[in-house]
Amino acid sequence: MLLCSCAQQPTLYPKHVVFPKGATAEQKIDMVSRLVPTPQQLEWQQMELSAFLHFGINTFTGNEWGDGNDDPALFNPSELDCEQWVRTLAECGFKMAIITAKHHDGFCLWPTETTDYSVKSSPWREGKGDVVKELRDACQKYGLKFGVYLSPWDRNAECYGDSPAYNRLFIAQLTELLTNYGKVDEVWFDGACAEGANGKRQEYDWEAILGTIRQLQPTAVTAIMGDDVRWVGNEGGIGRTTEWSATAIAPGCYTDKIANNHALGLEEMSKDLGSRELIARASEAYWYPSEVDVSIRPGWFHRSSEDDKVRSLSNLVDIYFNSVGRNSLLLLNIPPDQRGLIHETDCQRLKALSAYLAKTFSTNLIISNSTRCTIAEGDTKIYDVTPNAVVNTILLQEDITLGQHVEEFVVEGFYDGSWHYIAEGTTIGYKRLLRFSACSPERVRISICSSRGPAHLLNVGLYYATPLDSSTTHHSFSDVDTSTWQAIGIDATDAFDNNPKSVWRSEGLTPLVVDMGEVLDIAGFRYTPATEGLEGTIFNYLFYVSTDNKEWTLCDTNGEFCNIMHNPIPYSVRFGKRYSARYFRIVPTREIEERTMTSIAEIGIILE
Repeated sequence: MLLCSCAQQPTLYPKHVVFPKGATAEQKIDMVSRLVPTPQQLEWQQMELSAFLHFGINTFTGNEWGDGNDDPALFNPSELDCEQWVRTLAECGFKMAIITAKHHDGFCLWPTETTDYSVKSSPWREGKGDVVKELRDACQKYGLKFGVYLSPWDRNAECYGDSPAYNRLFIAQLTELLTNYGKVDEVWFDGACAEGANGKRQEYDWEAILGTIRQLQPTAVTAIMGDDVRWVGNEGGIGRTTEWSATAIAPGCYTDKIANNHALGLEEMSKDLGSRELIARASEAYWYPSEVDVSIRPGWFHRSSEDDKVRSLSNLVDIYFNSVGRNSLLLLNIPPDQRGLIHETDCQRLKALSAYLAKTFSTNLIISNSTRCTIAEGDTKIYDVTPNAVVNTILLQEDITLGQHVEEFVVEGFYDGSWHYIAEGTTIGYKRLLRFSACSPERVRISICSSRGPAHLLNVGLYYATPLDSSTTHHSFSDVDTSTWQAIGIDATDAFDNNPKSVWRSEGLTPLVVDMGEVLDIAGFRYTPATEGLEGTIFNYLFYVSTDNKEWTLCDTNGEFCNIMHNPIPYSVRFGKRYSARYFRIVPTREIEERTMTSIAEIGIILE
């Protein structure tokens, strides 16, 4: 039975709801079903596509995480053109650009008064440049929203680790960004934290930090360590197949709620953030939608060595379906190069993605003046389809201004005189996209199998998405033929068999010594972690080379696979100079979770 959508609406709870003491599981579910986004959260979700712009001194050093000691003179883009960035993004359907105003290295892309470690100490624009301003102006010109990333972790600030002093510095930097550049639409923080030079671990004053944002930019969305937007829990471009925006997990900035998260066994990577069973054990819930962040390249900062490793159109389309199509926003990192331009290959991929999505979703093949309706749990809605149309994709959207309700649904198509199963799913939320085998149904039937009250469908669409080559992009695991390599003292051929699915694993932090069979001048190495079962993934390491397996030289590296826990992809390390080597030895000194085990899917050598 279809329900009248004009019935009086029940009380709604914007962003947060606290359950009364003694509330039953069903009462809690009823209240969670009436949890809704704030206007800022709704507008944020409707963007669907946002761009991350990782740019800074790391662009010129090749580092992923700089140590804060690089000479500011290294920052000197030859053709910086923020209008080229924003024009490209606008043409390709992106609605916001977020700049890494300061990354973990502490180098500031604006002429801050808080430190000399900024663009004012670089030769670019004779020390008078301001990347943040140039991007802000470009966003205004092309109608994009504007966001800033300010890393809480600062490896250059001497006061880092002296918590009160550094919090004052950080808030001063934040105040500059939120005061001097007009309207800021999003402030993006990660939770990166470490010890300072004094050996003390920095404790961030999130209450004061968020208070500063609310005072200076009250309409800005706060992401990740803010309380408006939640990190999906990986950097691989994949949302959960069951993705609740109405969740039991408290934002990480609510330090007084961390104990609640621990009691419920919740973290950003948890598989279940909003099931009935979880809500029944919770004392409160939040509208805390998911953001999927991923880079268009293997790394987050541009490297010319990765110009041939930009994600394929097929992979980008898969990411879109697995992020936007799973009730999340896609934050795609597109790093400008040393010229200060988005590279031509990246531009080509973005334009191809935009054209593919525009073509796919240009015409809804459902025949209806309006697909909006309200369906009770257990009931169905039937839609007529354009005669003889071939379809393989369905789009479903809930009216999230009334909450997120659907827990399980089934899609069927009527053809050859009967109803046939097409697809099924769990949550819908803002948007759900499902691909299925191509067919030509006369009608489609949507069945709401389980729901937290009536399902308010805002939109239903049927489309044909042109199939793309789904073969994965080939990764070169080594510049050197590994077929004749031999591990010394142990059987570890799975570590260099050019097959990332076979993984060498060892108890303990076990060094691996390899005889390459000939002396080579090597420029670096490549480590590929296991993609399934991350136990043993190396975080810190030492890398040695030898020509005779007797005298060993420690190679000059930073000894850290930065962010590999959340981005387990082939990681290239370049030494900055060449070493002659027949043998190499990688010594793991720390595993990502401090476990005493080692795993290597592939280890390879870089020659250039």
